[in-house]
Order: sequence, then C-alpha cells, then structure tokens
Amino acid sequence: MEDLSRYYTLLRDPARRKIVEILGAQEKIGFKELREVLGLGVGTVYYHLDMLSDFIVQDKQRKYRLNDRGQTLYKILKEGNVPPTLEISEAFSHRLAKWLFLSPVFAKTVKPLRLLPLSIAILLIGALGSAYTGLDSALFFYFPYSIYSFTSLIVLYFFNWLGLFLFAELFTYLLYRRVGNDLQLFTCVGLATFPMAFFPYIYLFVSDAVSQYVLFILQIWSLLLVSAAFCFGKGVRLDKAVVISFTAIYLNIALLFMSGRFT
Repeated sequence: MEDLSRYYTLLRDPARRKIVEILGAQEKIGFKELREVLGLGVGTVYYHLDMLSDFIVQDKQRKYRLNDRGQTLYKILKEGNVPPTLEISEAFSHRLAKWLFLSPVFAKTVKPLRLLPLSIAILLIGALGSAYTGLDSALFFYFPYSIYSFTSLIVLYFFNWLGLFLFAELFTYLLYRRVGNDLQLFTCVGLATFPMAFFPYIYLFVSDAVSQYVLFILQIWSLLLVSAAFCFGKGVRLDKAVVISFTAIYLNIALLFMSGRFT
C-alpha cells in the first residue's frame, strides 16, 4: 500500500476509523444504520463518508462497503500496523488551520439547537451594527451612505445571509445530491457570519482607508468560515465546499456589477 503517512490526517479522526472498522466487519451497511451506530449527525456522517470516498463504494441498494483500497486499510487497522488510538501530534499549522476554520465550534453543531441561539445572536449583532452605522450590507460587502431606513438595513442584512443559506441548499443538491440537515446548515451559516457581523463596529473607530483593508481580511476569513459551514452543515469535503463558496461570492460580485454598485 502507499505510504500511510499521507493518510494520517484522514485516520486521525476516530469516527473515520470506526467507519472503516464497521464496514470491514459487516461488509456493508446503510446510511441510517451507520448513523445510529456512530451516534453522529447527518451532516457529520456524510462529511466522514466523503472524506473516505477513495476507500468506499455504494451498491445498487445504496449501502456502503469497502473497495479494494478500503479492505487493505481495514486489514492494516485490524493487524495493528496503524494503532486504533493513532496518537499523532499535530503540527502548529494544523492547529492554526483548525481554529482558523473554527472547526471545534462547527463540530458542536451536530446538535444544532445548542448553538442556534448563538448563531441568531451573531446575525442580530451584524444586522444592528449595519443599521447603526448606516452601512448597506450586500453579503460579503458593505457600502456606506445607505439610503435605506434603520429597519430596512436590519431586514436586508438578514435577507442576504438567508439567501446564502438557500443558495447552499440548492447548490449542494444540484451538485452533490445532499438533502436534509437544514437546521445544522442554517446554524453553521449564522456562525460563519461572525467576521462580517463585527465589521460595522470596527468601522466606527477606524478611517475609511484602514476599514477597506480590514474588510478585505474579514472577507477572506468569512469565505473560509462559510466553506467550513458547508462542510459541517452538508457533509461535503472542503474542496467541494470551496466550490460553493467561490460560486456564491462570484454571483455576489456579478449582482453588484449589474446593479451598478461596482463601477
């Protein structure tokens, strides 16, 4: 088999090792049964299955089983060549990336009702900040000197991020046939708005020139967080989630050009 070091990140997660062990022992299993055994949320199970896509296949009954590479991996796990606990130290870059994407926070959305109030609170903070500063929000962008009223700016802020949520629902279905798990996705999207929600408050205390640089940094961070939100909310791999995120921001820019906001 190929050098196992390239699979360390994959195998570090106990849920993925458990999936390989379950499929190796039972030969095949349906999604519902697998989810019950793992005790994880729908999006989380989909995410781990997507990460293991090189090792598993689905039969005509849509049950999962190991392919040849997966069987080899299971054999190595069973023989103890890769310890079940797999205590692999994380490099600083891995720890930094984990917190940059807020993965520990998104992981807790398996039970979305726990973090739904926080998600809504972040959206409310962003909406009030936008209205108080008079910044016209347009998803990943803000425009000063808005003509809208205080209430209209609040509604517009919520409408923008609700639109992103609905776009993600549609796009993940069309591209990856992922359905359901709506509440977890909504919670994740709300959490992902954190950088953009706090920009209006930063805007109050810095010059226009500095605020543009700050906004650019927060836009990049927001794009990363939105990608992570799609990962956990819809259970797609990061490379697939990034496709959705970039499509969203390109459409965002295109609509702004069409509306004359960008010239």
